[in-house]
Amino acid sequence: MVYDYGTIRIYLRDYMKRHNVSINKLAHASEMERSQLKRYMDNDIQRVDIGVLSRICYSLGCRLEDIMKYEPKSEVQVKE
Repeated sequence: MVYDYGTIRIYLRDYMKRHNVSINKLAHASEMERSQLKRYMDNDIQRVDIGVLSRICYSLGCRLEDIMKYEPKSEVQVKE
């Protein structure tokens, strides 16, 4: 039996757009590669790195909940 527990979504791209922050500016401020930031912006990561998230939040002056949210499933579905 497998349960659908919902998902974690990263809204970094939306946050950056709302606050007019370019990927180049964030890459420089957080000392990260653009390719790594792009994966976070595209919500295309399997395992989050707490150090990376800390650098992003520090560089943007935001809280983790400003760029990442838990989205529960409206109905828990059971798959067999």
